[in-house]
Amino acid sequence: MLAKTNRLKKQKDFERIFKKGKGTKEGFLVFRMIKNNFANSRFGFVVGKNVSKKANVRNKIKRRMRESLRKKIKEIRGGVDGVFIARPGLEKKDYQELDAAINKIINKMNLFKKV
Repeated sequence: MLAKTNRLKKQKDFERIFKKGKGTKEGFLVFRMIKNNFANSRFGFVVGKNVSKKANVRNKIKRRMRESLRKKIKEIRGGVDGVFIARPGLEKKDYQELDAAINKIINKMNLFKKV
């Protein structure tokens, strides 16, 4: 489970990211981000009914995205708010494909800490 300090919860935070954030797309996954004034990064996940009408399928996708990000959170630099948005077709992908897409997005947006 993703730590509470790394979760986006408030509607105003999501709205701010959707309005002012920059983004990228990788396969069936979209990512939007904006800088924040915190030491750590926070992330949210959106899976709409256009992906699946069934809530259990949408929740499964969100759990997979959270788990993939949880494994990488120590390698991600701080000061960023981001939202992962699922697109139709993602429900057919397995965990490894989803994990690879999240990795590509984090690399593309230059979010990994410099070594």
